[in-house]
Amino acid sequence: MALLRPPALLLALVVSELHCLPWFINVSESQGPGTTIHSFSFNCTAHMPMLELVHVQPPTTFFNQPSLSRWQKIYVGTVTLNSLARLDALAVNHYELQLRFTCGNNVTEGPLYVDVYRDPGYSPCSGRFASPAGEIIQVRETVTPGAQLYTLLLPGLELQHAQISINSAQDPPYFPGPFSINGQGWLLAPSQGLKGQAGKVFQLQILVTFGQNRSCHGMLKVKVLPVPSSQISFLGQARNITILDDLAPGSQVVQVRARGFDVRYEILSPVPCPLFSIGRGDGVVRTTAPLELAQAWGAAVTRLQVKAYERLRPWASVDLDLTVNVRSVNRWPPRCLPAMLVTEIPETTPVGTVLNTFTCTDPDSPGSTLNYELRFHSPPGPASLCLRGRALEVNATLDCDTPGACFQHAASILVLDGGQPLMTTEVPVLVMVIPVNEFSPACVPHTFRIREDAGPHTLLGSVVGTDKDYPHNSIEYDISGGPTAFSVDRLSGTPTPGLGWKGGTRVDCKLRLWAPLLGEIHLLGSLDYELQTLYRLTVLVTDQSQDQDPTNRRSGSCTITIEVEDVNDHAPECQPPFQELTIYAPLGRSVEVTKVSCWVPQEPQRLVFSYSIVGGNSQSRFSLQGPILVLNNMLGPPWPEQPHTHELLIRVADAGRSIPHLSATATVIVHLVPWSTSTAATRTRSAAVTSVTTPLLVTDTEAFWQPEPWFVVVLTVTSALFLLALGWLFSRLFQGLAQMLQTPRKPAQALLLNSIQGTEESIEGFMEAPRMEMPQTPSSAMSLQLFDGRAQDSRTGRDYLFNTLTGARRWL
Repeated sequence: MALLRPPALLLALVVSELHCLPWFINVSESQGPGTTIHSFSFNCTAHMPMLELVHVQPPTTFFNQPSLSRWQKIYVGTVTLNSLARLDALAVNHYELQLRFTCGNNVTEGPLYVDVYRDPGYSPCSGRFASPAGEIIQVRETVTPGAQLYTLLLPGLELQHAQISINSAQDPPYFPGPFSINGQGWLLAPSQGLKGQAGKVFQLQILVTFGQNRSCHGMLKVKVLPVPSSQISFLGQARNITILDDLAPGSQVVQVRARGFDVRYEILSPVPCPLFSIGRGDGVVRTTAPLELAQAWGAAVTRLQVKAYERLRPWASVDLDLTVNVRSVNRWPPRCLPAMLVTEIPETTPVGTVLNTFTCTDPDSPGSTLNYELRFHSPPGPASLCLRGRALEVNATLDCDTPGACFQHAASILVLDGGQPLMTTEVPVLVMVIPVNEFSPACVPHTFRIREDAGPHTLLGSVVGTDKDYPHNSIEYDISGGPTAFSVDRLSGTPTPGLGWKGGTRVDCKLRLWAPLLGEIHLLGSLDYELQTLYRLTVLVTDQSQDQDPTNRRSGSCTITIEVEDVNDHAPECQPPFQELTIYAPLGRSVEVTKVSCWVPQEPQRLVFSYSIVGGNSQSRFSLQGPILVLNNMLGPPWPEQPHTHELLIRVADAGRSIPHLSATATVIVHLVPWSTSTAATRTRSAAVTSVTTPLLVTDTEAFWQPEPWFVVVLTVTSALFLLALGWLFSRLFQGLAQMLQTPRKPAQALLLNSIQGTEESIEGFMEAPRMEMPQTPSSAMSLQLFDGRAQDSRTGRDYLFNTLTGARRWL
């Protein structure tokens, strides 16, 4: 019977893949050499594949190296039996073939398990028994009469009611007595024994009948051996052996050794022996099937009778009784439900809450007691969880308002059984603590100052919100009502990685968490101190991302006060900006000339100003007492005899803390008329020109130099010294020339006059003084005149310059 039919082979090529290893194959013991054990396919497109048989357990040469063939684009590997294969389920019923598949750098290994099962239709006459030479057995001549010599009926045939008989002649003198076969298929020695039959070979033709008209013939030769001249015996050997039931088929149990020449070994009992076999040449007892006591409790104790004999003298033998005890191995770790615990709990979960109860069992010993241990992995520190028996409970308050306090507790429950060796199971536990928004955010009231000239988008300051919930800085800012001239940034700062919640599950992501979060207040428009000096803003702080429910948000508020600082942005104005007055002032008395009236129209509350004369106050005749212009006649240079006009420039500036100080200039033209006895003792002040337009008076102004009094004194003294030195020098020169040249005195005087005139002209050029229109005065004297005043003739209305010391005048 073929193992794989063509349709089955095609199906194996289609659905088999190498990654499906391991395979479990059942093979009948009737399969002969060259039989295909298994075929499978795999893909390897970029390289030349390789399939190897690494090893076979138990060791045997029954299996060939796998062959490779290509079918279309698929590689097919085939495992076959070699020409020496003789499968025997009673000898070995389980083989493990380790295969290795190589495709380029990818190497994969996997086992192929071959189970050999008994074939009821398998002919018992196969093998050497049915060969022409027949089966040869050797017995000693001293064998006990009627002893068991050979087993002809293989296990399984008794179910088919097989009958075995000897159909060849056993007549004397060739046979000392007939051999017989009992109902169990055992060949028994003649009742007369075989004494004296040494060296003879008895040929027995055996007929085996089984099933419905099924039979086979075989030849059995019994060779009688003489009594051995040497003694054979087992060496010191332990009679009781204990092994574990996890030994794989083919594993060594024990090795027996006997003293003798070319010793061979075999198992006499039990026959057949389904669990153990012995090496004929080395005496190694090996397992032939799995010894799992959970599946076969009859394998706990096995008593073996081992026979050792010499190959050349089989009658020289000795027996040994061995007891093999199989002990159960703790093979399987405990199994738990659930195998892994992942749960979420809010941080407000009360202490003592049971998160889960674990149920574990031991497959090796159902109902046995197991031990449970809780081991923490993260975070380190005080345990927030505890294990009471098989129940996992909350052990401490789960406060997530401290960075890194909880959020996630990674632990494991270690379950231990009591077997040998000790087996354990670790149940991973991941408890994610969900933050709960418990506290409302708050902010501290603050006062900011800003100048009224600050431009839009100016940063006033920052509002710092605080929240006891984690993350502490996850706050949004907003202005609740209030003026629209200010705004607050909802979110300020730098984004950082955070934690979020999606579908009730905590995930790592990039959220808009900010560190630190400051609500920056900016100016949107313009400010005016004169319109409003104080603003009050209500800043609303709202938390976010602090609860699994994004709609569960809390808020708080604080009041921000903004004070506007005054900035001087309007210059004062004077009314009228131009005044022209005529003053008749007596000597020795100060006279109030006029009052400068100025104010800031945009800021009527600003009333403090500073006043100063910045131009036209020759000889310091005028002074200011606040806004009042005063003529000082008590001190100073001599009073001019002719009328004189002063054009005063008065600077009016802001006073006080206002910065910058803005100013305006008022012009006051004062016509001074000298006091005389003919003049009425009344003071007349012209009406102020209220119009801001240019007056009808036309004045032709000529620039002149008006030195300070100290400069005039210094220049006068210096000039006098210079003239004295020059005179002395000229006198010496004149005396020398008079003696030498005997020249008249008049030319020398002319020379001196010319020198003086030249000196005066140089001084006049240095001082840049204008020439006076006074023909009755010599030019040299006019050059030395200094005009420090200006006035207007009351009769003609013509302006003139005058010297307060000499009274000299120059008409303009």
